[in-house]
Amino acid sequence: MRHRKKSEKFSRPRAQRKALVKSLLRSLIIYERIRTTTSKAKAIRPMVEKLISLAKRGDLHSRRLAYSILGNHVLVKRLFDDIGPRFNNKNGGYTRIFNIGTRKGDGASLSLVELTQRREKLKKKKEKPKKEEEPASASKREEKKGFFSGVKSVFKKKDKGTL
Repeated sequence: MRHRKKSEKFSRPRAQRKALVKSLLRSLIIYERIRTTTSKAKAIRPMVEKLISLAKRGDLHSRRLAYSILGNHVLVKRLFDDIGPRFNNKNGGYTRIFNIGTRKGDGASLSLVELTQRREKLKKKKEKPKKEEEPASASKREEKKGFFSGVKSVFKKKDKGTL
């Protein structure tokens, strides 16, 4: 009997469906925002919520449960050290789904799945050291360099003393 077995089949066998869901979960943890079809987004949402709830608990057992789903120690570490603490003061609602239209090829409805509290990327602009100002005559010489100065150097006589 199929009592309370509510899950979408995605027209795939069980193993392929399981692999698809795992890869979507991994991508969401890595990038914190993914674009997928609406039905896939709705299918992975409860799984992501459970993983983040495990990360909030933070004990060894929950780490092992998360590893059994994700299958990667690096992702489990990121989930527990980076993503989980962001949601400590929140009880659910860790993800949101935005509809973004339809796919051009087959007309499937697309959605954007993202974590509600995303990591703020620190944009460090490399400051260039200020160059000392050169005399005006030197800067004029640099501006004049162009095509004709290159042509002059090609046709310049190398030995002026000998003919």
